[in-house]
Amino acid sequence: MALDLSSDQLLSTTRAVRHRLDLARPVARELLAQCVDLAVQAPTGRNRQRWHFVIVTDPERRAALADAWRAGVSAPGTSPAIPERDIPRMNVEPGVMDRVFSGATHLYEHLHEVPALVVPCVEGRTEGAAVVHQAGTWGSILPAVWSFMLAARARGLGTCWTSGNVANEKEAARILGIPFGEVMQAALIPVAHTVGADFRPAKRIPREQVLHWDRW
Repeated sequence: MALDLSSDQLLSTTRAVRHRLDLARPVARELLAQCVDLAVQAPTGRNRQRWHFVIVTDPERRAALADAWRAGVSAPGTSPAIPERDIPRMNVEPGVMDRVFSGATHLYEHLHEVPALVVPCVEGRTEGAAVVHQAGTWGSILPAVWSFMLAARARGLGTCWTSGNVANEKEAARILGIPFGEVMQAALIPVAHTVGADFRPAKRIPREQVLHWDRW
């Protein structure tokens, strides 16, 4: 059943859910299919529609994919150093990073238990490509993934953008049968019913720090 949310509420309360994923409750295939139907209504460069969504619900394959994801998360060099200028932004709310790290640890330990793991992909690879080509490729999958996540929230499902599989992409591709040479993975999205639905807008840095009129 869809949640009674306005469009503004949907946009402002679709959070990265980790602790509050219900690991014991299956997600109906039809709900996931509905989310994909809405996802592919997103804009796509030149209407090429190069998107794909690999949805993994089989327990053994989920476990194998979760292991590949953990290996990517743990691999040296996969977490770039954070510039000092970003530290105040990250800590805009007291205790927020403690909650983020706690949630990340929880997801690391329980990813294989999440009922559905969604791997959005896009045809074409961007290694060594010009920025304009990269922008066109990523711009043809990222809006669709966000639409998927919004559709999931509207149906009482929680999601979280993660990228450990991208750091270990060849192994994840092998597990899922994705043709690595022709198709890029964009993320790994855990999907589950949420424990409660009372999510709130996040504390963000002031508008004045991000909004530019006419020039930088």
